[in-house]
Amino acid sequence: MKYLKKLIVWMGILSVFTLLISCGKTEEKKVSDGIDRSKEFITVATGPTSGIYFPIGGAFAEALKTAGYNTSSQATGASAENISMISKGEAEIAIAMQDSVMQAYQGFGAYEGKAIPELKALMRLWPNYVQLVTLKKSGIKTVEDLKGKRVGVGAANSGVELNARMIYEAYGMTYADSKVDYLSYGEAIDQMKNGQCDAAFVTSGLPNGTIMELATSYDMEIVPIDGVGRDKLIEKYPFFSKTIVPANTYNNEKDVESVFVYNIMLVNDKLSDELVYDMMTVIFDNISTIKASHNAANKHIDLSVGVEDVKIPLHPGAAKFWQEKGFTTPNN
Repeated sequence: MKYLKKLIVWMGILSVFTLLISCGKTEEKKVSDGIDRSKEFITVATGPTSGIYFPIGGAFAEALKTAGYNTSSQATGASAENISMISKGEAEIAIAMQDSVMQAYQGFGAYEGKAIPELKALMRLWPNYVQLVTLKKSGIKTVEDLKGKRVGVGAANSGVELNARMIYEAYGMTYADSKVDYLSYGEAIDQMKNGQCDAAFVTSGLPNGTIMELATSYDMEIVPIDGVGRDKLIEKYPFFSKTIVPANTYNNEKDVESVFVYNIMLVNDKLSDELVYDMMTVIFDNISTIKASHNAANKHIDLSVGVEDVKIPLHPGAAKFWQEKGFTTPNN
């Protein structure tokens, strides 16, 4: 009985000791360099639940939550809405395509006369490939063949639609040359199946699930974006780069020429330098959480890629982080 009482006492002491250590670790996790993470709420603006932005943005929120931040990932209409949320202070970080961001930052295209120079970046993310999708029976073989055709160009002012508008321009065309529908690519592909749409612009990471499903059941083709038109596109809008949709990504037996534009992570410029620096540290300390969210994140979100491809200034807190890692920050 005496030994049992001693055992109970020692177990109690051990429990208290363990609790104190645990509390210490929790406190250490929540407070870093003067940042009390438990008092910070970070909203991550992502994209539609059916797209790539949503799971990857959710993983960023989870990575920050693991370190003690209060976080929320919000489904949105993607780039245009996310840019708006950042500019209005309705989100702390957000994913957006760099072409949309550049238009907003410099005030041209869809943002003519409405520049948002306060936009700042955290990092480069993964490339979005412009994929012009059609069915073989449409007879569309080139971008110029879109003349007179019914084309889904993306929701109005979405990242996809801005891509489509610039590509039309580069090939000496306007929307007036086609019968355009401002449909999301999912809606446009559904219309294609019903014979009500001839082609659709899809800008996303590879592979895109909606295109994969189409290729499984229909004689689908990816129309090349190449030649003089592509050269003009890249010359005027250097955030586009040459690329290919590799053979066998879908039902394509050969590589298909195209272009890509990077996604970047935007940040609210009102956040303190210390807070942004701490978030960057947390994100890369928990990068495995983000890489596990999608193949595009696993392949392309990594400390080694640097930020030289980011065309707008970094937030000063992010610039400090990258500079300490040995990377140049050309726009800072």
